[in-house]
Amino acid sequence: MSIFDNFKNSADKGADVGKEFVSKTFEHAKLKTFQITTLTVSMIVKLFFIGSLTVLGFVFLAVSSAIALGDYLENIALGYLFVGLFFLVISLLIYLFRKYLDKKVIYKIAKIFFD
Repeated sequence: MSIFDNFKNSADKGADVGKEFVSKTFEHAKLKTFQITTLTVSMIVKLFFIGSLTVLGFVFLAVSSAIALGDYLENIALGYLFVGLFFLVISLLIYLFRKYLDKKVIYKIAKIFFD
């Protein structure tokens, strides 16, 4: 009979250890989800505030640059045209290097997610 009691005790201990493992794994998954969620929300909020202020600064910079360039060229329309072309060239460069930017973003997010 003692062999059967030993098997029963071992099985009970194994079941308890298994339950504890599942419980700890679930807690770890909840903490990891919380960490990723807070990092994501934090990045979005920072991106919104910093991005909106940066865009506003670029708008003022573009308008003032166009006016100053127009005064220099003695034609306001040419100033706006050159500034517009400048932004189109920058946009084209970003479009051409979009795969490099995608790889950078994926690398940084993977580093946060899997660490």
